[in-house]
Amino acid sequence: MRVFVTFIIFTSLLITSTGFAQSIDQSPEELLKSKIKPATKSALASQSLLLDISPVGTDKVVAVGHYGHILLSNDGENWQQANVPVQATLTRVYFLNEQLGWAVGHDATILHSSDGGLNWQIQQYLPLLEKPLLDVYFKNAQQGIAIGAYGQFFRTNNGGVTWQSEFHQEFLLSEDVDYINDLKTEDEAAYLDEIAFILPHFNGIVVENERLFLLGESGLLAQSDNFGISWQKFDKFYNGSFFTLARTSRDSLLVAGLRGHVYRLSSNDNVWQESETDTTALLNDIVLANEQRVFILGNNGMLLVSVDDGLTFTHKQQKDGKPLIAGIWFKNKLLAVSDVGIKVLNITAK
Repeated sequence: MRVFVTFIIFTSLLITSTGFAQSIDQSPEELLKSKIKPATKSALASQSLLLDISPVGTDKVVAVGHYGHILLSNDGENWQQANVPVQATLTRVYFLNEQLGWAVGHDATILHSSDGGLNWQIQQYLPLLEKPLLDVYFKNAQQGIAIGAYGQFFRTNNGGVTWQSEFHQEFLLSEDVDYINDLKTEDEAAYLDEIAFILPHFNGIVVENERLFLLGESGLLAQSDNFGISWQKFDKFYNGSFFTLARTSRDSLLVAGLRGHVYRLSSNDNVWQESETDTTALLNDIVLANEQRVFILGNNGMLLVSVDDGLTFTHKQQKDGKPLIAGIWFKNKLLAVSDVGIKVLNITAK
């Protein structure tokens, strides 16, 4: 995850999937036209800041990033820019199949595509919240969740036509539970103000073997067997933020985050063990490739490679030192996104 997101604040119209705030003299359509600007088409979009890359089916990939840029490619080299109705920075994208996809980003933006990513529509846009969403996942065409900064958690049961906000009190610090419950009874307005910022940032959601994992700041790692209705936190084994988690081909779990920290939970163990990485770079994304290789992408061009299920890692640091924010193994190539756009990584360099 891969969550170095600059907070870009648009102090404009509050727009949601259920309707548009209206003034006396303007219709919703007029307000939409005046307040929302579509992403600008640019020949340099594939060389600008991009924050996520993901498969669309088996033969296409999509990347998202700054200014509402969404790019599509069939080969990882030639990119087509999609039609996007907003210029909000987009932080994550997920496709359920070859047609249905969702993207999230700043201003609590949620976008949806039903044509494989060529065209996108607004499902949620909340600039007055001044908070980014950082991940999105759909269980099927109807049930999805989106998460983000300060414990934002939205759920839909109708494909994103409407989204409902949830407050997950189980992630409060123990000393805050009674305080919040008392405040809710005594002062509803103060309670609503407090819960808007009291939870930790939710950095990512990952599904492995039908179990949902939530990663966040301050060592937050939790799992859910009921699609996020309730969560069970792992005992804290690290105090820094986690950004990425994956299950290896040998059924081990790897989780990574700040200052080069990688932890491994083998299939026959119940204790997370730290793997030596010999780096302090922030680690953003885990990518699984063929031949049982594990790649971990990090800042400062750091690329970690493991061939022993994440027990040990070697460095394949990229010479330009650009941050590797997210990646994908696509057609026998390791593609990554960075602040200079799409990169095909050199995985043979020493």
